[in-house]
Amino acid sequence: MDSAKETQITAHALALAALLYDETDPEALKTLGGIEEAIREHMQGRVNPAIANFLSQEVAKRQQGAAVRLPASWEK
Repeated sequence: MDSAKETQITAHALALAALLYDETDPEALKTLGGIEEAIREHMQGRVNPAIANFLSQEVAKRQQGAAVRLPASWEK
């Protein structure tokens, strides 16, 4: 990844962190466990679904018209 993209990712991540901080109960930020839980909730509830949706769409675009390969056996 080039440095311009790294810079953009950092800027967006910091902006996202500021938005999520404003939406976090101040009481949750008083302990390490509370911080961890708040981050997990924000990531799982807001950030990851948006990223996963984008990635899923990209995979679907690449696979349009292509045969889906399934494993020969589901058992290991």
